[in-house]
Amino acid sequence: MQLQLISIVLILHCMEYTNCQHQDSKHRQHKQGSGVSSQGCQGGCQTCSVYNGCLTCKPKLFIHLERDGMRQIGVCLASCPNGFYGTRSPDRNDCISKTHFRQLGSYLHKGKCMESCPDGLMPSDTKKECVPACPADCDSCQTSDTCTRCAPGHYLLHGQCHPVCPDEFEPSDLMECIPTVHCEVGEWSEWGPCSRSGKTCGFKWGEETRTRKVLQNPSPMGSPCPTTSDKRECFVKRRRCKPKGQRRGEKKKPFNQQEKENAEARRGRKREREKETIDREASESRNNTEHRRRRDQSRDAGTV
Repeated sequence: MQLQLISIVLILHCMEYTNCQHQDSKHRQHKQGSGVSSQGCQGGCQTCSVYNGCLTCKPKLFIHLERDGMRQIGVCLASCPNGFYGTRSPDRNDCISKTHFRQLGSYLHKGKCMESCPDGLMPSDTKKECVPACPADCDSCQTSDTCTRCAPGHYLLHGQCHPVCPDEFEPSDLMECIPTVHCEVGEWSEWGPCSRSGKTCGFKWGEETRTRKVLQNPSPMGSPCPTTSDKRECFVKRRRCKPKGQRRGEKKKPFNQQEKENAEARRGRKREREKETIDREASESRNNTEHRRRRDQSRDAGTV
C-alpha cells in the first residue's frame, strides 16, 4: 500500500514538472528532482519528498496536510489538531476534517466510520462518535456516567439522576436537585422604651420590645424563620402625663402656684355671692320698712 501511494505521488509530480513521454522515465526524473526518500526525513516521517513533505508516517503517528500557499505539505503528528478527527487503519493513520467528517453522516468507532453504532453504544451528534449508552434513568447524557437530562420522576444532580433528592437538596421545577436554603436572621436590636397602650407615662408596669431582621428567606423545604419580635414586662417610676391642652414646649406651672390661683378664684366667687346676698337682704329690708310705714299711715287716717 505504501509503495502504491509513493507511485501515485511520483506520477503527479512528473506530470507537473516534466513532459516525459514514458511513465518509467517520468518516475525516474521526478525521483531525482523531488528527492523522494526514506533517508533524512524529519518530524516522524517514514518517507518524504522535498516538495510535498511527509508522504508516510512512522507507526502510531497521523499524517496531516498543511496548506502552504497553493500546495499542501504533509506532516506527521502524535494527535490531530483542532477541527480534525484521527482515523486509524492497518495501512495508515489520517487526520480528517470534522466538517468533511460530518458530511459523511457516519460515526467514528475504533478508527472506522460507521453509519450506525454497535450494540451497547449510541451515536453522539456533537462528537460524531459512538459513545457508551446512557444509564436507564437518563434521557440524555454527555458520557456513560454523566447525565444531562433525567427520565420522568428523577432529578438531576451533578450529572447523576436521583428518584429523591439527597439531604440538604430539594427538587426544582426544572427537575433538578438544588441546595436547600434555610432562614437567616440578624442580631436583636436594643430594647425599646417602656410603654403601655402606646403611652410612656401614667403607669408603673408596661412592656418593652426588641426586633431583628430577616437576612435570608428560606426555600420551600428550608428551615422557617424564627420570631422577629420579642417583648418583656418592664417597671418605670410613675409620672404624670402632660395635659392634652398643654402646648408643646409650654412648661407646666408648679402645683402650689396653680392651687393658689384656684383658691383665689374661689374666694372671688364667694365674695361675689356674699355681696349679692347682702344686696338682696338690704332690698328686702327696705321693702318691709316701706310696707310698715304705709300700713301705719292707713291705720292713723282711720282713727281720725
